[in-house]
Amino acid sequence: LRMSKGTVILAYSGGLDTSCILVWLKEQGYDVIAFLANIGQDEDFEAARIKAEKLGAKKVFIEDLRSEFVEDFIWPSVQANAVYEDRYLLGTAIARPCIARSQVEIARREGAQFVSHGATGKGNDQIRFELTCYALYPEVEIIAPWRIPDFYNRFRGRTDLMEYAQKHGIPVPVTPKAPWSMDANLMHISYESGILENPKSHAPADLYLMTKNPEDSPNTPDVLEIEFGNGVPLKVTNVKEGKSKNSPLDIFSYLNEIGGKHGVGRIDIVENRFIGMKSRGIYETPGGTILLQAHLDIETFTMDKEVRRIKQGLGIKFSELVYNGFWYSPECDFVRHCINKSQENVQGKVQLSVFKGQVYILGRESPKSLYNEELVSMDVQGNYDPCDASGFIRINAVRLREHHRLQGVSSIKK
Repeated sequence: LRMSKGTVILAYSGGLDTSCILVWLKEQGYDVIAFLANIGQDEDFEAARIKAEKLGAKKVFIEDLRSEFVEDFIWPSVQANAVYEDRYLLGTAIARPCIARSQVEIARREGAQFVSHGATGKGNDQIRFELTCYALYPEVEIIAPWRIPDFYNRFRGRTDLMEYAQKHGIPVPVTPKAPWSMDANLMHISYESGILENPKSHAPADLYLMTKNPEDSPNTPDVLEIEFGNGVPLKVTNVKEGKSKNSPLDIFSYLNEIGGKHGVGRIDIVENRFIGMKSRGIYETPGGTILLQAHLDIETFTMDKEVRRIKQGLGIKFSELVYNGFWYSPECDFVRHCINKSQENVQGKVQLSVFKGQVYILGRESPKSLYNEELVSMDVQGNYDPCDASGFIRINAVRLREHHRLQGVSSIKK
């Protein structure tokens, strides 16, 4: 009877890589508990459970994390208007701490000293998983096979994994693998590597699974009303159909459905990984894109100008922290608290149209609006004296006139 080296909680997807890792960990002498997180990906979880048990997993946990993913991770990102490098809505980055938090809870509950994952040694995900694990379970030990020479020298490519699978009775995929890698969850699908590694080559038309090509999308828009409270959606209503959704998961799923139908939220970018290299990624984030536009609108309507300016900087900081894997850090906690405080009066309704890959804002209303129709009107003077603007302009011009007088000659066009 072999002595076990201990229990490992493996983040298991049911795919070829993590199936091989499961068997390999057993070969190394560990007891393996497989953990599958349901965060909205299209997966046959029951088949994955049966597969993990057949491969020798001691236990299999399938956790439905969809609601907590929306409420604890997507909603704070909506409040922050979280966008990395001006374009990426962070769909994978915010899912990782959600998955790892659950993995760590299981590890503690099962008394497991080890956790393991199938993230590669070149990407961001290894950092996001492991920083979360260490932050929430400081004594944990992490087994990352794709960083262990014995493992990665043995499995140099897909062929080696297939051979190992056949030898150890691991069912191998019958359908040929798409020539790129994909990560799907409720917030988005990302596509990278393989044929997409050449940044010049265009994505094949059949790549996108979540959104329709805008060219093939309906010729009539969907008009939605999104109601916000504390900077998060409370209700979404399809104005024409009168259909509405109220729970966070239902709201987000419905926005995905409408955004997907109209081809909203596709981007193709080259981004800077935390680890120091640039990578090409293609993302589709239908519901998240609609919410970003709607939230930006209600926020500007209800938030003081100077608060918004500070909050905008915090949103950028938050996006970088989350992208780099620091969701569970003191600084990210602090930034989230500040952003949450800024959202106290961000409430009201935004009406928008979703059509041909675009989101068009139509109107907004709020009991907390800082918009004064009379004050801004060209037809009503109100208690604003236009003469005051003369002094305001002159005071602001002092610095500009002095700069020009003392240093400005060289900057005038010759």
